[in-house]
Parts: sequence; structure tokens; C-alpha cells
Amino acid sequence: MMNNLIHLTFYDTSYRNIVRFMTDVPSSKFSSSTLLTLNIKAHNFDDFLYILDGRFNNLQSLYIDLIKICFSSKQIKNQGKIPNLKCFNLSCFLETWNYNTLIVPLLHRMLNLEKLGLYIMTYVKERFIDGNSLKEDILHHLTKIKHFDFDIYSYIYMKNQLNFPSKEDIQQTFKDFPCTKVISCVDYIHKRKQAQCHVYSYPFLMEFYEQITNNFPGGFYPYVRIVSLYDEHPFEHEFFLQISLAFPLMGRLTLFNYCSQNVKQSIDINQNFEIIRYYHLIELDIRQCHDDYTEEFLLHTKTYLHNSISLDIDLESLARITQNFTRNETRINCSKVNELFLYGESENLIQSLQNYFPFAEID
Repeated sequence: MMNNLIHLTFYDTSYRNIVRFMTDVPSSKFSSSTLLTLNIKAHNFDDFLYILDGRFNNLQSLYIDLIKICFSSKQIKNQGKIPNLKCFNLSCFLETWNYNTLIVPLLHRMLNLEKLGLYIMTYVKERFIDGNSLKEDILHHLTKIKHFDFDIYSYIYMKNQLNFPSKEDIQQTFKDFPCTKVISCVDYIHKRKQAQCHVYSYPFLMEFYEQITNNFPGGFYPYVRIVSLYDEHPFEHEFFLQISLAFPLMGRLTLFNYCSQNVKQSIDINQNFEIIRYYHLIELDIRQCHDDYTEEFLLHTKTYLHNSISLDIDLESLARITQNFTRNETRINCSKVNELFLYGESENLIQSLQNYFPFAEID
């Protein structure tokens, strides 16, 4: 029992330190009738349901960050209405298949909810989550909601479908939606046989912006710290400039793209690329990409990197672009690396690597 407790934060930036209610915190030992606000990172949906099983019967605000949302065999009692909850934020680290079967029914229990935040990635069978589905599944049931922030990715496996909605079709469903602004983005990734739709309220409040393609709608995202880029079409230099301006405080960048750039810097032709400056970038993962992107980030005439960079990179690509660790044009940015994670056999290159990355701890 926690007598007189009003606010509680059980949260860690690492997913390694998380609460497991089913095993760590039995109901009889972890409850409170005075707790009003709870901010917690938990493991799965069962842990979440335990929080709402009556142990915190006067809870008004709940912020929960889960690793996964999936079914289990656990029988959790007391899954009735939750009339006292006024503010609810749900985010999940991994994709789920259970938006309609777990998340929507849970929200319907929160009769008096006034403020909702929903930040998830989910697979759906036939229909993207758009403005119409959010109104039908959520807003028509929770009539007291005054503020709704969301960041939702929905994925459909492309089988025999021929007619998927366009970005304009999705955006039209948010006409008269009770948010100041909603941004939509639709992509079709043929190698994965996957269609994806990303809809979010703007201004964007999350620290993550994942799977950005060339269809990135632009905007300004001062809260985002972690970005990943993926496409089956090339990212040109101007695209990276757009990314650097949209995410000024980006600290981690991951790139997936094996398509060669169309516009490249040539030694023989004096091309004036604007230097892209990443003032806050401290982690760069370019191990799964074409050599052009290795060069994009290592050439000091194209990219400015801050000191103390952690770099994940494919060794063969690195050797090619640095001309076996002799190229002067890539030496400046390589000297700013303090952690180097190589993918490939490097045993015979240790001395060359240490000379070229003089301040790096090499793994």
C-alpha cells in the first residue's frame, strides 16, 4: 500500500529497466487510493491491464510506454469501466497486430477521458487507420475528449489489392477532424510487399520519427531526437539537407538505402554542394546502405559532423570510400569518430584503422 501518494513516475530511458507487474508487483502490495498521476514504462499489455484492475481506483492521469502489445493467456480481473481517468497517453516500442482487438476496446472503457495521446505502429488487414476510422472507433465513443494527439503508423501487406488510397485520399478523411493540424504520408514498399500510412497531429511531440522516405512532408520537429530513413529510391544530397533542417536536435540517425544517388560529387567537376551541418548528431548508423551514403556523410565537403560521433558502418564500404584509409577528403570527419562499430572482418586492418580514426575506440 502507498498511503498519501499522489504522483508517481516509474520510468527509465532504457528499455532494460522496466516494471513487470505480473511477477514483480503483486496486487496486494502495490495499490493506492490516493494516486492521481502515474507515468510508467512497462513490458506488455498485461502489465498495463494490471494497472487498471482497480488497484489505483482514483487515477486521473496515466502515461504508459510499453514494449509490446499482444494477447496472453493471463486472466486479469476487473476490466470494467474506468470513469475517473481524464488523461491517457499510450505509446508502444514494437509493432502490434492488435489495434482493433486490444487497444480500441480498452479506450472504450475510459468514459470520461478528456485528453488522449496515442503513439503506435500497427498492422491492419484491409484499411489504413485514417481520420474516418479514428472518429468511428474512438471519438464517437469518447465524447468528452477535448484534446487528441497521435502518431500512428498502419501497415498492410500487399497481396492482390490494386487500389490503395493516396496521401490525398487519407488527408481528406481528416477534414473537420478536431485537431489543429494533421499530416498524412503514404508509401508503397514493393520489396517488402508492404503499404504503410503515417498520420500524426502537428505540432509533433514524439522523440522518434521512423521510416522516413522521399515522400517526407516536411515541417519542423524540435522534439525529435531519433530518426530513421528508408527507401527503395535514392536519397539525394538535398534530401539530407531537408532532414537536417526539419530535425535540428537530431541525436541519432539510421539509414537504410541501397540505391545509388543520381547526383554525385566528382573530383573532376567542381560541384558546389551546400555543406549539411549536424550539430547534435552523436550516433550514426550507415551499415545498411550504398557506398554513396557512406561518402555522403564522410566527405567533409558535403557533411559537417560534431566531435564525438559513434559510427556503425560496413567495413568494405568504408575501405572503398576512404581508398583503403588514405583519402584526405574523408579524413576530417573520420577523425571526429570516438566509437567505431565495424561490420566485417577487420583483424588485418587494425593499424590502418587506428591511424585513420585516431580518437576512436574500435569494435
